[in-house]
Amino acid sequence: MKKGALVVYLAMILAACSPPISETAKWELRQPVNCKTAHEDLRILEQEKARTEEQILNGVTAITPAGAATGILMGTEGEKIEVATGEYNDKLEAKINEIKRTCGIR
Repeated sequence: MKKGALVVYLAMILAACSPPISETAKWELRQPVNCKTAHEDLRILEQEKARTEEQILNGVTAITPAGAATGILMGTEGEKIEVATGEYNDKLEAKINEIKRTCGIR
């Protein structure tokens, strides 16, 4: 029983250490729409959206003591809250829609 609890605890710590928002996605969200790279940009944003949805389904580590402490130390607590509230997913969806609309992609 103790080994199981240890494994769960270690998994929570590892999840808390990983940044909730990838640097690639941050970069993609800041870039103006470029129809030459639209399909690749959409692929990256869709992957990030799926990863974010998985994080939400697995539970937000910001609400666990280990996750909160790690988030504060690493400066990612704001990002974790943005993911947990769905705000980040809304930003991804808005950028995906902007690219599709601007470049005429359905």
